[in-house]
Amino acid sequence: MHDLIDYELLDAGDERRLERFGERIVDRPAPAALGPRRDDEAWPRADLRFVRPDGWCGPAGLAPWSAGVAGLTLELRPTPTGQVGLFPEHTGNIAWLATQAGTLLGAGAGPDGRPLVLNLFAYTGLATLALARAGAAVVHVDSSRPTVAWARRNAELSGLAEAPVRWIVDEVETFVAREVRRGRRYDGIVLDPPSYGHGAGGRPWQLEDQLPDLLAACATLLGGGDGFCLLTAHTRGQSPERLADLLATALGRGWQDVDARDMSLDAASGARLALGAVACVAS
Repeated sequence: MHDLIDYELLDAGDERRLERFGERIVDRPAPAALGPRRDDEAWPRADLRFVRPDGWCGPAGLAPWSAGVAGLTLELRPTPTGQVGLFPEHTGNIAWLATQAGTLLGAGAGPDGRPLVLNLFAYTGLATLALARAGAAVVHVDSSRPTVAWARRNAELSGLAEAPVRWIVDEVETFVAREVRRGRRYDGIVLDPPSYGHGAGGRPWQLEDQLPDLLAACATLLGGGDGFCLLTAHTRGQSPERLADLLATALGRGWQDVDARDMSLDAASGARLALGAVACVAS
């Protein structure tokens, strides 16, 4: 069940996805949508369409718009990579994060006993804002300055501009290593790492290679793995079982402590779109 107000997956197939974000219908690539389309009549209704290598087109133009997501307001924008500023499958994790933050109120490591949560690869701030609304103090880390500015814009739109959030522009591995050296402690950590990219010093980032060491460092920040942790991945080959094994090993937990599942969305047409995996450990 995805706690979304202004989102609907209308159809998926032929390696594309048709979605309604608020008032706009968006047609964009989806490599995981391998089956045929189920509702051919719905696709011509798209207000925006992304086609490589030409980019975006459609009657709606490229102006930003907003959508209500899990009780928050996010600004959405067409980006050069075909994204719009929201990964809808992540909304299935919002209630769990809010519960974790709520259980630690008054006993956390943050100001006034707030739970202190580190959000890594934090993008446009959905998890950050959901945690802040639930009472957490959040450290939001992303390597893209424009993306962090976008997240701050979402905080303003959601009435959380004054929430206890530290907005950090930095490479995740560099920041985490610095926090480990400083002896910092967090009550929870959220990670949504990319499949590929560039890490500290411009060296290539590959999830399969870098994730175990990053999780080990995160375990140190959690005081040996006592806090909560949520890990998501969109990389092929990273199954729920694989993520659960990595998380249990890093945090010194048993398999019974890890909740792992596929991340997927069900379309109004009956299609299902597989979008990665999630594993989480409660505090």
